[in-house]
Amino acid sequence: MINGIHHVSFRCSGEQLRRVITFYSDMLGIPIIRRWGPDCDNPIGVMFDTGNGIIEVFSNAESDLPQGVIRHFALSVTDVDELADRIEKAGYEVFVKPKNIYIPAENPLVARIAFCYGPLGEQIELFCEK
Repeated sequence: MINGIHHVSFRCSGEQLRRVITFYSDMLGIPIIRRWGPDCDNPIGVMFDTGNGIIEVFSNAESDLPQGVIRHFALSVTDVDELADRIEKAGYEVFVKPKNIYIPAENPLVARIAFCYGPLGEQIELFCEK
């Protein structure tokens, strides 16, 4: 029985992990709930709690990684415009500016979205369902 997605996991280098922590924790405000490794001030892995799922990052990659099969992941946010502005001011590319969308499905979906690149080149959707 599936209750939902528990976590997504990324791999990066040790140097990239510092940028990941700065982006997700310091800039986006997502709390770190676990750090591990011989020195937790310089961890080899971290878990960020998004509120309804976890982003797990390991620093065991030997080099930069190509984008895999996952196109993007979406963070549920309360203010797409404010967060997109903060991300852009921090020097990250917001490649789809905040906009409203309507998906005319059986159960129509109205939302405000934006897309940015994270510190590993991952595509992040900022998503606020209306």
